[in-house]
Amino acid sequence: QKQLAESGGGLVQPGGSLRISCEVSGFSLNDHAIGWFRQAPGKGREGVSCISTNGNYSTYDPSVKGRFTATMDKAKNTVYLDMSSLKPEDTGVYSCAAVWTTFDFMCTRREAPYSYWGQGTQVTVSS
Repeated sequence: QKQLAESGGGLVQPGGSLRISCEVSGFSLNDHAIGWFRQAPGKGREGVSCISTNGNYSTYDPSVKGRFTATMDKAKNTVYLDMSSLKPEDTGVYSCAAVWTTFDFMCTRREAPYSYWGQGTQVTVSS
């Protein structure tokens, strides 16, 4: 059974940093890309980042580029999203999702291809 579990969310002040984690089980990061999505209160879900199989490639929404970094630790079956210079508009429920793929250097921030989702972790940026 393919499962994803996010952790590490919390309350952080504007300008602060936070690392959230996505631990996966039941499948390999060698053949699954991982996407990071967030849903702000009253808004739809948006893709903020994705990382390809083996961590060879990543992409970011312009609103977070230069502030967020996605990395992968295959030994721990975990993908991380390091967030810095956080802004109140970064507040939301952050979810990770997985999609099987044969492409090592591609991933997408679109929701549609992702088949497996975690339950999400709340990130609140507020003073």
